[in-house]
Amino acid sequence: MEKDLEKRIEELADRCEANSTVTSTGFLTMAEQAEVSAWAKRRPEVKLHLDGGGPACERKCAFFLPFYLDEANFDTAEYIRALKVTAYFGQPTHRDYMGAALGLGVRREWIGDFQVQGDTAFIFCLPTVEKLLLDELTQVGRCTVKTVSLPLADVPAPERKVKKMTFTVKSLRLDAVAGNLFGLSRTAAAELIRAGAVSLNYVPCLRLDAPISEGDVLSIRGRGKGAVTAIGGQSRKDRTFLEAELYL
Repeated sequence: MEKDLEKRIEELADRCEANSTVTSTGFLTMAEQAEVSAWAKRRPEVKLHLDGGGPACERKCAFFLPFYLDEANFDTAEYIRALKVTAYFGQPTHRDYMGAALGLGVRREWIGDFQVQGDTAFIFCLPTVEKLLLDELTQVGRCTVKTVSLPLADVPAPERKVKKMTFTVKSLRLDAVAGNLFGLSRTAAAELIRAGAVSLNYVPCLRLDAPISEGDVLSIRGRGKGAVTAIGGQSRKDRTFLEAELYL
């Protein structure tokens, strides 16, 4: 973990305990979330909750909860806002929305996911920048847009296109699973792992034999991302059946 991030979360966890109040980071990348989660496992007294505003959000804030509050009673709407941005006479891309928001002086960690669906985008942000975006986000790319607040519960779930796959591996190790998932030979997968191009659960992994479990997310730089959705029984040749999804 980067020292700045580790120092920050230690300060937030200590402040939460000292003041018995919720503390939080800005929106974290998935790799940062994995690092924070690993850190929290070494601190069993810390109550960590990761939330991006919606069930499909990838960028999430790390919340540290006081002793009297648990995840079931945590009100995300107090700490994360949702905006609906409607474009006129065009369909801006994710990059267009990102550029327009950052062009207003908004830092990346103050805004979470941009979920683009046709001529509409749903943006998750911290309350501190909600008014700025409502007032100033009027142009995205070449399109005029209208930006309004939206209850978190009213944000529609994004449609994720995936390719479902079934295959077998001799052993549940990273090089074998990555090769099958991305259509590579085991040798090619091993070379990419050694080069640092392969991530396991959003963290770069250099171990060819890193164990793979159900739910693990694998990605290869420049080739995409996928997940192991189920691990089944054994074939007659003593190979393990896997079900997976490759994100399109």
